[in-house]
Amino acid sequence: MSRIGRLPISLPAGVEVKISDSNLVTVKGPKGELQEQIGKLIKVKTDDGTLSVTRDSDDKDSRSAHGLSRTLINNMVTGVTNGFEKKLQLVGVGYKAEKKGNVLVMNLGYSHPIEMPDPAGITTEVTSPTEIIVKGISKELVGNHAANIRKQRPPEPYKGKGVKYSDEVILRKEGKTGKK
Repeated sequence: MSRIGRLPISLPAGVEVKISDSNLVTVKGPKGELQEQIGKLIKVKTDDGTLSVTRDSDDKDSRSAHGLSRTLINNMVTGVTNGFEKKLQLVGVGYKAEKKGNVLVMNLGYSHPIEMPDPAGITTEVTSPTEIIVKGISKELVGNHAANIRKQRPPEPYKGKGVKYSDEVILRKEGKTGKK
């Protein structure tokens, strides 16, 4: 039995879960609504404020989908109650970010500023010129948008310049040494 898959999911107050016949799980809460299609090998049941994910058979496909399905549903419950956020930092001389409406404008050392509009369901905040916070209810969308922002100028290993996650550790390399 999957260690993660067998754990029950507790539903906080104000969260509604609907499960259709085709295993479409809809989670509705104070921050919004999310949907996820769960595979046919997995069964989802609700009992008195808890949600359980089980599987019928013990074949490889159902075992591999068991923990994944439970984690996806748990992330939806967490997203509609608390939401998710990723923090990014801009490191480098002249690197800065600002918000114009729903467009994030970044100066990252290129000849032109980089403009990135917020996708649907995602908001970006600029707390200081060198800090960006990406917020939303879907963990997948928040992570993808943060990765797209980081992709504009990944941190380099010599001086550490670039866009990095706030908890990311950049392994530094030693520069060239001259002749002795």
